[in-house]
Amino acid sequence: MTTSHRTVVPTLFPPPGYAHAALVEAGTKLAFMAGSVPLDPEGNLVGEGDVVRQTQQVIANLDEALRAIGSDLTQVVASTVYVVSDEPGPLSEAWEVIRASDLLAKGPHTSTLLGTTCLGYVGQLVEITATAVVPDPRP
Repeated sequence: MTTSHRTVVPTLFPPPGYAHAALVEAGTKLAFMAGSVPLDPEGNLVGEGDVVRQTQQVIANLDEALRAIGSDLTQVVASTVYVVSDEPGPLSEAWEVIRASDLLAKGPHTSTLLGTTCLGYVGQLVEITATAVVPDPRP
């Protein structure tokens, strides 16, 4: 059986929807996911100019990629969220979408949210990288 433990340290500040640490037992299969981007299956940008819509698409694409390898959003133990902005507003918009998604359904995981000047695709505003547990299919 694979297990992971997410911890919010009571002697530190209360984080807004993420954990301070995640511990995964040795021998557990981990998936290190490439950055999930807001493109549809044909490679077209989804939600041009819209951080919320792009974040939704990024999460859907991340979920699809995780399911293809036998995992899902609830197994994510670490993520980094990149948002094109030099202001906190768009970062908060993206984080609210993440908080409402299945990405945090099993409780908070470790996460870093940061603003950046640009991402890899023209018009891209959001990207998420993640590390997830891949559960052992055996009972």
